[in-house]
Amino acid sequence: MAENEIIDESSSEADVQAAPRPKAAQIDSRFLFVDVAAMRAKQLRRGAIVRLSDEDEQHDPHKAPPRKAERIAMEEVRRGLVQYEVPQPKVPANA
Repeated sequence: MAENEIIDESSSEADVQAAPRPKAAQIDSRFLFVDVAAMRAKQLRRGAIVRLSDEDEQHDPHKAPPRKAERIAMEEVRRGLVQYEVPQPKVPANA
């Protein structure tokens, strides 16, 4: 998980409301999805602001919104609300 990095968590609540976040690219790899969601859940457990809102997507009125940090993180990643960056692999100096 250390090789993937989630960016843009230093902004304040006022900044979040002032500027809309661009959508992240769709994640096709389930392994990358798990890594990004796990890192985002860790941020949420440490007090990060939840990025979900009812305006982002239409919800089933019979389905309750997620409450656990892991479920919230997975939904944020699924909706493209979490920006992430995959670093390039390091090339050995001898190669």
